Amino acid sequence: MASPTCRRAARAARQRRRKETSVTQGSESKPGAAARRKRSARFEEIAAEAGVSIATVDRVLNERGSVSAATRARVVAAAKRLAVPRILPDTRHGLLHVDVLLPNNPTPFFQRMTLALQRSMQMLDRRIVVHRSVLPEADDDTIAAAILNPRHKRAGLIVTTHDTPRVRDALAAAIERGEHVVTMVTDIATPGRLHYAGIDNFAAGRTAGYFLGRLAKRPGHVLLLASRLDYRAHIDRIGGCRAALEAFPELECAPLAVEMFDNADRCYRAVVDALKRGNLAGIYDSGYGSPGIEAALRRYGTRGDVVWVGHEMLDTHREYIEAGLMDVAIDQDPDGQVISALQHLLRACGVVEDAPPEGPVEFRIFCPANVRRSAYLPVV
Repeated sequence: MASPTCRRAARAARQRRRKETSVTQGSESKPGAAARRKRSARFEEIAAEAGVSIATVDRVLNERGSVSAATRARVVAAAKRLAVPRILPDTRHGLLHVDVLLPNNPTPFFQRMTLALQRSMQMLDRRIVVHRSVLPEADDDTIAAAILNPRHKRAGLIVTTHDTPRVRDALAAAIERGEHVVTMVTDIATPGRLHYAGIDNFAAGRTAGYFLGRLAKRPGHVLLLASRLDYRAHIDRIGGCRAALEAFPELECAPLAVEMFDNADRCYRAVVDALKRGNLAGIYDSGYGSPGIEAALRRYGTRGDVVWVGHEMLDTHREYIEAGLMDVAIDQDPDGQVISALQHLLRACGVVEDAPPEGPVEFRIFCPANVRRSAYLPVV
């Protein structure tokens, strides 16, 4: 058995060895030149991935200095993609302002769109502030001013408006200064926009043409009623319908669609004129004005003889379908469009991590077999 003196000597030797090991490990872990080079290389990778400077990466990841919300989100997203082994800063500093610009359009579809937006806003984080503005449909000065001159520091913009050079230039300027732009309902030919949250309008028009061809009772003329021809959505719908009707040579349509501006009186006169000319086989209305079409068909007693395909599932359209006047309603799901627009915008701002579905929002088809009985719009 070892003496107390030997035990003390052995214990002292073990302590010396532990100290030596600790000193060696500590010296290896000190941030020398090699370690600094390793961190710099990592920052360089993040900077290249995010398209910013190394200094910006340093300010974002170490949370010092002033960096815009959009740049902060881009850097953090790049660091996540590169699997940086550190706790990353929260990209949501302060309030995140989003503008939604909608046309001053009293049709039931935009009433449904407003309700859909209100429902979605109630589910958002309180730090996300959505400002809704209703603008004149054809006033480019007002529309451009709303795009270019926000009343707050704006992170993103969701816009439904017509496609004109002035509007495209304004959107391009907003994109150039770092704002995320999502078009909704109708697309606008602006390079760099983040996403289009809407249905494939050309496919919707083709669907209308398919049903017109399959359901037509006789050869004849198809009346094409366009809401507005300064909106890409209606141009595409009419074009799609024409393309589909090429498969039905017994049906003819005029070279130009008639622009209705969602006006019931205009629609009534257009349908009456077509009925007077005779041989009307079908009607496709790309927008609204349905009460005028319904009145004309009732007046001339053509229920069941003229195929009618319209847009949006509304309470009045359910009545027309059940009465045998309207055959098919193509619905573009306003709730789905609002959700798609917000998901893509919030992901670009670093609020939502998972990528939302790409591509257009799916549209729905309603006929006598599947209309619902509950109200599509609240009774006021």
